[in-house]
Amino acid sequence: MAYTAADVKNLRERSGAGMMDCKKALDETGGDIEAAIDALRAKGLAAAAKKSSRTAAEGLVGVAVTGTKGVAVEVNSETDFVAKNDQFQDFVRKTTEAALGVAGDDVEALKAAAYPGGTTVADALTNNVATIGENQQVRRMKTVEVAQGVVVPYMHNAAAPNLGKIGVLVALESEASADVLEALGKQIAMHIAAAFPLALNADDLDADLIERERKIAQEKAAESGKPEAVQAKMVEGAVAKYAKENALLSQIFVMDNKTPIQQVVDQAGKEAGAKIVLKDYVRFQLGEGIEKEVTDFAAEVAAAVAG
Repeated sequence: MAYTAADVKNLRERSGAGMMDCKKALDETGGDIEAAIDALRAKGLAAAAKKSSRTAAEGLVGVAVTGTKGVAVEVNSETDFVAKNDQFQDFVRKTTEAALGVAGDDVEALKAAAYPGGTTVADALTNNVATIGENQQVRRMKTVEVAQGVVVPYMHNAAAPNLGKIGVLVALESEASADVLEALGKQIAMHIAAAFPLALNADDLDADLIERERKIAQEKAAESGKPEAVQAKMVEGAVAKYAKENALLSQIFVMDNKTPIQQVVDQAGKEAGAKIVLKDYVRFQLGEGIEKEVTDFAAEVAAAVAG
């Protein structure tokens, strides 16, 4: 029995399995969709879709660099235990490497990208979910690149080479030697991991965050009972302080607790005899922004027993 692309699509929607797995199942069953579903269920692949609704806030961040381009990718799992699984770590590593060939920061494009073994990242992910037994998601990616210079990767408390919970990339554009840039990039990356900047400079800070801080400052100023002109200055001062503390270039270097990052970069360039520009950075911390479900295991068991 022959089958069409529509049959493959139908089987994917009904089973939740990857495209290559669906095609293989239809090949094996002569195009019989119901038999293909049974075949996928027997292999555990059809169960993957059922796991997709479960919260995945653990996992790993991966970083990779080639030439003057670097990428960070976050892949989530349900438990930290899975993050220590060799199969999961291999998937994150290969997915991050595949991301180097993807234009922009398009996660859907990454999922469609080629994966070793003649499949795609999306299909490899589906297979992972089926074989490991937990929901997993390729959550986000970010690419940085310079025309000339280096992109320095750093992994804080690495679980494996270039894999961990806080991944950082620092893009330095310069004609200075690679050794000088690598050393500077490593120090700045460690600062970024610790200081958690929200943007490269004050102008890049999210407008909503600035407005939130302004409202908080206005409430505090109003409570002071001081004249309106003084309150206005208090508000502007508080907003300026927030911007300074959260923009990377104006943050105080954690290594000496006194020098702004911009000055650290400028001084390194002066010593190297070549201007150095901190062009961009990435800081991915595992699970940031994901609302984790807090469950009472004993209550879950009691509810299951009660039916």
